[in-house]
Amino acid sequence: MTATVIDGKAFAATVREKVAGHVARLSEEHGIVPGLAVVLVGEDPASEVYVRSKGKQTVAAGMKSVERKLAADTSESKLLEVVAELNADPTIHGILVQLPLPPHIDAEAVINAIDPAKDVDGFHILNVGRLGTGQKAMVPCTPLGCLMMLRDHHGDLSGLDAVVIGRSNIVGKPMAQLLLGESCTVTIAHSRTKDLPEVVRRADIVVAAVGRPEMVPGDWIKPGATVIDVGINRVEDRLVGDVDYDSCAAQAGAITPVPGGVGPMTIACLLANTVTACCRAHGLAEPEGLTA
Repeated sequence: MTATVIDGKAFAATVREKVAGHVARLSEEHGIVPGLAVVLVGEDPASEVYVRSKGKQTVAAGMKSVERKLAADTSESKLLEVVAELNADPTIHGILVQLPLPPHIDAEAVINAIDPAKDVDGFHILNVGRLGTGQKAMVPCTPLGCLMMLRDHHGDLSGLDAVVIGRSNIVGKPMAQLLLGESCTVTIAHSRTKDLPEVVRRADIVVAAVGRPEMVPGDWIKPGATVIDVGINRVEDRLVGDVDYDSCAAQAGAITPVPGGVGPMTIACLLANTVTACCRAHGLAEPEGLTA
């Protein structure tokens, strides 16, 4: 068996096309341009690359892009002032504060200061609570991207056995909530899980999000299962995921590669969330196929 490769790069391009189409319609029919503001504190090289890429893709989709760059020694109160300004700006529909923040700033306090309706990262405690109780929420971008790819591959996910390896607030927990929302039977596994290989072997869907290079070998994978690899780990001079790609691809029915799998979907879903937030702000119908 050779697994179908789920091409995240191509899928993300399709999502961005849909976003651009919605943006054009909003502009033509309502005179509205969705706006995304990204706030970067300090000069973390990886964060700078992300922010540049987000800005480029926002503009390419026809949206307004605002970047607020602050020095590494910016005080928490100054950052909160910037967030308050963006909350009050009616031309900004999505606000993202790039993580990690410098150690002297309380990231939770900053995230929870963002207007939940503009929290396109889906990290605000209100959005977390809404997602957990099945209410309308802004959904974190990476799990949303994983869900879109799973729906595209499987169609109906109802009744499938899903194992999420990793319990982070950014991926593991929201991913589990989304899969529950699709009527999967969901297990969240982690470093303390007893007999992890056996737990993973029963899964029709495996989402690996632990941040440990090639931790999941092929003999943990049920033949024909779908493997979504969220991990991006640098090993020597190459990028690898959280699953051992070759051995898992030999067992799986479908698998995402690293790079070129989940990664490109994250920014595409950030753009999708911004359009969704814009539609909600103006009481317009939400874009089909771009929400959870």
